[in-house]
Amino acid sequence: MRLMLAPMEGVIDHTMRHLLSSLGGLDRCVTEFLRVSDRLLPPRVFHRICPELASAGTTPAGVPVYLQLLGGQPQPMAENAARGAELGAPGIDLNFGCPAKTVNRSDGGSILLREPERVGAIVEAVRQAVPATTPVTVKIRLGYDDAERFRDNIQAIAGAGASELTIHARTKRQGYRPPAHWDQIALARQWLAIPVIANGEVWSLEDARRCRDVSQCGDLMLGRGALCRPDLPRLLRAADSGEDIAPLAWAEVCDLILTFFDLTLASYDADCVGNPLKQWLVYLRTYYPQAALLFERIKRLRKPADLQQLLLQEQVAQNPAAAA
Repeated sequence: MRLMLAPMEGVIDHTMRHLLSSLGGLDRCVTEFLRVSDRLLPPRVFHRICPELASAGTTPAGVPVYLQLLGGQPQPMAENAARGAELGAPGIDLNFGCPAKTVNRSDGGSILLREPERVGAIVEAVRQAVPATTPVTVKIRLGYDDAERFRDNIQAIAGAGASELTIHARTKRQGYRPPAHWDQIALARQWLAIPVIANGEVWSLEDARRCRDVSQCGDLMLGRGALCRPDLPRLLRAADSGEDIAPLAWAEVCDLILTFFDLTLASYDADCVGNPLKQWLVYLRTYYPQAALLFERIKRLRKPADLQQLLLQEQVAQNPAAAA
């Protein structure tokens, strides 16, 4: 089993990749998408979205970070993929799954699934532009309005030379509404020879087991589930090897929250440093009810010093030894 961390736009940036990969269990991360229009982007743009390029394309824990590109034209996508590989990205990932209306209106993301021929042309151009040793992976949904062209899309992607395919088991129209249609991923496993990774609605060990059974995929990509339960990759890895480890208690999560705050403090302007923290607490409260209470206490705070003081108070309240 391999476990990948999903590229959630505006949520899983380099600070979150740093934190989650440090907990163990992850085999790969993917950046938020780098928007490609009609030109070759300067190196600073690549480094901004993927600071890990400065450290051999890995997180501090040594987990490789693939650079994700989003765009609708083969040649610019190929040129920027080549630059990403030159800058040290260990892999290039192509986004044909983003459901955001603004992205789709700009000829990117899941709207391209209406045109399997163009999807194939983009994948082929990128594959030819980067070294043979650089993996070219692709992430899609089942389709745009429906799954009518699902088989056409995945066969175009595989035929164009993609190394792997991740499938979010819903259409763009279905958005993020349950359920995820893992049975459709099983069809892709039957039709394709390349590795297929299942994505969507994996929130727990039981979800992961059912997803693997239904989709017939050994490999999973985790998104919201890993944000709500930051140790989910580690728990899945342990369960797969027959180990029995305890989930993180809220006191341990409080330590992680402080670590995450320090990471964002080093990366964001002071006025914005609380935003990623508050956003993460919204996810954490799905599994940890204490996160909802903490969010209410900090939601109006703006100054880093005020945020830090309250976080330290919560840490000490949960673990008095932390005050020592």
